[in-house]
Amino acid sequence: MRFMVIVKATEDSEKGAMPSQDMLEAMGAYNEELVKAGVMLDGDGLRPSSYGARVRFDDEGNASVIDGPFAETKELVSGYWVFEVSSKEEAVEWARRAPFRGGELEIRPFSVPEDFGEAFTPELQEKENELRDTLTAQREA
Repeated sequence: MRFMVIVKATEDSEKGAMPSQDMLEAMGAYNEELVKAGVMLDGDGLRPSSYGARVRFDDEGNASVIDGPFAETKELVSGYWVFEVSSKEEAVEWARRAPFRGGELEIRPFSVPEDFGEAFTPELQEKENELRDTLTAQREA
């Protein structure tokens, strides 16, 4: 099962405060442990919301753009990991080992084809798989 582990933003991360060398070393060791265990598929930190934008769609599908920064820190993401584990419980156990002091992680499973029911037809699933294959080939090139 794949899970996204979402690192919630803090006031410090939104101010652009960089982690200390000790924290970078601890995070590097944690990431290395995740990779060696075959758990971490991807992960990275994100710059503060002042560097970002939101695209909001109305009921007719019209898009509007809102430039950051965004006011509600508790609603923001400052980083993520993608874990491949056997259960939510295993994802939680790995997340509990993250070297954070303060802050919050959110753990959410990725959707799987069965979640979409009959609307996700075999034809649509085939197209999705072709796109994933293309992305994998592009990353490996």
